[in-house]
Amino acid sequence: MTLIGSVQRAMRLLEAVAGHERGAPAKQLARETGLALPTAYHLLRTLVHEGYLRRDGGRFHLGAAVERLGIGAAEQKRRGTIADTLGRWRDSIGAPVYYAVYRDGEIDILGVADTPGNPAVEEWADLRETAHAHAIGQCLLAQLDDDARRDHLERHPVRPLTPYTVRDSDTLLRRLERARRAEPVVERQEYALGTVCAAIPITIGGAAASMAISLPSDQAERLLPAARWLQAELERLMGSRALFISI
Repeated sequence: MTLIGSVQRAMRLLEAVAGHERGAPAKQLARETGLALPTAYHLLRTLVHEGYLRRDGGRFHLGAAVERLGIGAAEQKRRGTIADTLGRWRDSIGAPVYYAVYRDGEIDILGVADTPGNPAVEEWADLRETAHAHAIGQCLLAQLDDDARRDHLERHPVRPLTPYTVRDSDTLLRRLERARRAEPVVERQEYALGTVCAAIPITIGGAAASMAISLPSDQAERLLPAARWLQAELERLMGSRALFISI
């Protein structure tokens, strides 16, 4: 109970400090929280030591650790929003939905929504190293300039994964050059046999992102209609950019 009580008192002090834009002295904080002054001093010193508060001119202010907590909470909320949106689209399409970005020279899959009945493609080869073979990677590379594409392919060379995978970087680069900016990128069994995928480009400022779906190859006729539906949903949300604030 002593530890729990200390945590509760420390939280009360943090809440009190948060209520003062210009900070507050220990005596005022002790009075506002109903704590004895020695107890308040002890907790305030501990909070300063841990980075949750900082002391400046005898007044206590929120510290960097509290700011990191706020950023973490915002990140969790953002990821929850992405997961909820992907889940709704997955249910509407009846297919797995993927969300990825290209940053710091690598592909980063930020979200995947699937179900046992419609499972995501098994990542049997690292998606970051095989951008040439899957729709997400091709879609992201198509949004880069030529130098960035070549740099990526020098670090992650083209290699065959299936009989349908593009065979060399020159062929891939020509294909990427022909990709139309707002059109879905489609690959058929290039990454995994028995699977077809379509990826939709998303460009906000200088950032490259992609939303994609996958289907069994025997449902290939559904691929483009489903991709067009998803593209329309994306365009509807792009005004607020609520889903893409992380890019």
